[in-house]
Order: sequence, then C-alpha cells, then structure tokens
Amino acid sequence: MAHVELSLSGAFVPQARTPAEAEFITGVERWAGTVAVADEPCLIVDETGAIVAVSPSGSELLGLGKPSDAIGKRLTAALQLIDFTAGAGPLEDPEAEKIPPLLAVRSARLTRGLLRVLPDAEKAPLTVDAVSTPLLTGDRVAGSLTFLSPVHY
Repeated sequence: MAHVELSLSGAFVPQARTPAEAEFITGVERWAGTVAVADEPCLIVDETGAIVAVSPSGSELLGLGKPSDAIGKRLTAALQLIDFTAGAGPLEDPEAEKIPPLLAVRSARLTRGLLRVLPDAEKAPLTVDAVSTPLLTGDRVAGSLTFLSPVHY
C-alpha cells in the first residue's frame, strides 16, 4: 500500500457568502460566464427573453454575429426564425414565443424542440435542436440555459 501526502497550503477555498450576499447572484449570472466561453453552442436568456450570454459557436450557428453584439437583444428579434413550410416564411409571434428558451422560462420546466433559422441571407435554412432548462433564483425563474445542435438530414 502506498502512502500519499497532500499539502493543503495554497488550497482553493471557496469564498464564503452570507445568505443575503448569495441572493444577489442569480442562476443566470452563475452560468453566464461559463456560456460566454463554452465550446458548445449554447445561450442564456433572462426572464424577459433577452440574450444574457451566448457562446461563440452558438452565435455563429444562429447567425447572431459577434456574441457581444447579441447581448441585450430579445431572442425572437435577434433570430431570423422561419416556419417549417416549403416557403420558409417568417415565424409569427405567437409561435415564436413557444421556442424552447422562452417556453422554459414561462413553464419553469425542461423543454425541447426544433427551431428553423435563417442564419445568413446567403445560407440555406438551418434546423436546430434546442434543449432548454430554466435557471432559478430562489424559487423564481430568472431565465433559461439552452444547448443547441444542428440537425443534419
């Protein structure tokens, strides 16, 4: 049997927070920094549907431009959502409000669905699988975290 000694000098110690201080850090804020640098296509919206964070690959996939340019924009206004008809017309507001990132906020439940977007005028429409989970602050939904995956036919 081997003997192993571990040094605790310089060990990482999480910063202690009082319950009052912890309330100021929302579930959205906890995830925003991670999403902003993630390799996977993902994004966070707040309870109003505004983009809080988007990964570089998520921004590219959805045609949002630079991630920093998308921050603060309402998701349905930033995306060129189209319907699943052969004509690929713009997705109307009642249906656009049912996309997974927004539905997860309203329902406070895990949601999954397909989005069809036009990422660029010169590119073909793209179908994206979206899985969204609500992000909570206490017992209140503060936003949603969505992972995106292109669907290839």
